[in-house]
Amino acid sequence: MVLWVVLLCTLVSSLLSGLYVLGVFRRQRPSEPPLDKGTIPWLGHLLEFRKDSSEFLKRMQSKHRDVFTVLIGGHYFTFVMDPFSFGTIVKESRSKLDFRTSATQLVMKVFGYKPIEATHSIVHTSSIKHLMGDGLTVLTQATMESFRKLLLFNLSSGEKRVWQEENLFHYCYNIVFRAGYLALYGTEPPRGAGSQEKAEEQDRLHSNQLFQEFRKYDHLFPRLAYALLPSKDKREAERLKRHFWNVLSVKKVWQKDNISGWISDQDKLLAENGVPEYMRERFLFMLLWASQGNTGPTAFWLLLYLLKHPEALKAVRDEVDKVLKDSGQEVKAGSPPVTVTRDMLNQTPLLDSALEETLRLVAAPMLVRAVLEDTSLRTSNGTEFTLRRGDRVALFPHISVQMNPEIHEEPHKFKYDRFVNPDGTRRDFYRNGKKLKFVSMPWGAGVSTCPGRFFATAEMKLFVFLMLSFFDLELVDEEEEIPAIDISRWGFGTMQPVHDVRFRHRPRF
Repeated sequence: MVLWVVLLCTLVSSLLSGLYVLGVFRRQRPSEPPLDKGTIPWLGHLLEFRKDSSEFLKRMQSKHRDVFTVLIGGHYFTFVMDPFSFGTIVKESRSKLDFRTSATQLVMKVFGYKPIEATHSIVHTSSIKHLMGDGLTVLTQATMESFRKLLLFNLSSGEKRVWQEENLFHYCYNIVFRAGYLALYGTEPPRGAGSQEKAEEQDRLHSNQLFQEFRKYDHLFPRLAYALLPSKDKREAERLKRHFWNVLSVKKVWQKDNISGWISDQDKLLAENGVPEYMRERFLFMLLWASQGNTGPTAFWLLLYLLKHPEALKAVRDEVDKVLKDSGQEVKAGSPPVTVTRDMLNQTPLLDSALEETLRLVAAPMLVRAVLEDTSLRTSNGTEFTLRRGDRVALFPHISVQMNPEIHEEPHKFKYDRFVNPDGTRRDFYRNGKKLKFVSMPWGAGVSTCPGRFFATAEMKLFVFLMLSFFDLELVDEEEEIPAIDISRWGFGTMQPVHDVRFRHRPRF
C-alpha cells in the first residue's frame, strides 16, 4: 500500500512539474503587462511568430497595446513597442537586464564556441582599436585592395565594352563577402604561391570556394538558431561547422600575409587567457559570420533600390563622381589605379542616407535582454510594469520605429535622401512633436550595439562607390518588382530575396 502511495505521489509530482514547464499555471500578476500564452502548451505562439514575426507582433500590439508578454517556445517574452521607452531598456544595468545570456547560448549552438568571461571585453577592446578611428583607416585600405583584386582585376584598356549579366544578389554577396574575408583574415603569401600574380589567383579561388560553403551554412543558420532543423540538415550543419573550423584553423590563418589586427589581436588575447586552440578556431568562425553575414545582402538591397529609382541612382552617382574628381583621380583607361580612402567615404552624405534608408527597410533585428531580477519598467506615458525574473524583454524596432508612419512618412517607400537635410547634415525625426533618439536600429543599441558597424558601413559604401565609378549598370527586366523580404531571417539581420533579380554591367570607359 505504501509503495502505491509513493508511486502515485511521484506520478502526480511529475505531472504537475510537466504542466508547470508547459506554462499551464502561469498567470498575470497585478503589476505585470498583459499575458498572452496562446493555445498550445509550451510552444505558445512559436509557430505564428516564426511564420510572420511582423504581423504577429502587430496583432499583439493591436490587442494589448505597447507592452505585452507572450509565450514563445517555452520562454516568456515581454515586447516593448513604444520607441520613447527604448532608452529605459537599453540603459538598464546588466545586473537586471542582461543581453549576454541569450548571446552566449546562441553562439554555442550555432558556432560551437563557449565564451569565457573575458570574451566580451576582448571583442570590445579590439573593435575600438581596429574597427574605428585610425584602425578603420588601415582596414578600409586593405578592403580597397581586396576589391581591386576581385572586382577590378580584369578591367583593361583593350577589353570590349560588352554587357555581362549576373544574378545581382549572388554577385553582391559574393564580392563583398570575399573582400571582407581577405581584408580580415589575410592573403596568400607570394613566396608560397610562386609569384604575386599566382598568390592573387589563389586568393580569388579559395575565397570563392569559402563563399560557396558559407552560403550553405547561412541558409541553415536561422532554423539552427531556433533548433528547428531536421536530422539531415543537422548533419549538414555539423559538417559545415567542422569545415570552417578546419579552414579557419589557427595554424592556417597565421600562415597568411596581411592578417588584420582585429583578427590577430583577438586570437592572441584569447590564447593568453588560456582558451585552447580548437575553441579559438570556433571563435574565428563566429567572427567570420558576424562580420560578413549581412554586409553582402545589404549591399544587394542598396544597389537594387538605386537601380529601381533612377533619380536616386543619378544623385548618388553624381556625388561619387564629384568625390573622385576632387581627390584628383579619374576612372579612365590608362590612368593610374583608383584608390578610394576612408576620408573620401566620409564625403558622401547622399550615399550615407541611401544606405541608412536601405537598412531601415530591410534590417529587422530583435533586441533581447534576459531579466535577471524583478525589474520595474516605466513607460513614456507614466505607466509602470514589473518585468518578471526569468523572462526576457525584447524590442522589435522594425515595426516600432523603422516602419512607423508616425515617424517615417510613407515608410514602405525608398527615399534615398530621407536621412539628410539639403545642406548635407543629418535630419532629425519626431513623433507627436517630440524628438526621437532611436529612428532606425539596424545595429542594435546600448551595450549590445554592433562593434563592427563602422567597418561594415565602410565595406558596403566602398563596394557601391566602386560599382558606380567603374560600371554602367542596369536591370535586365526593368519591370520586375522588387522582391519581398525573406522573413525566415528576421532577428538575424538583413534579408535575402525570395527570387532572382538579374542585372547587366559593363566598364564605363
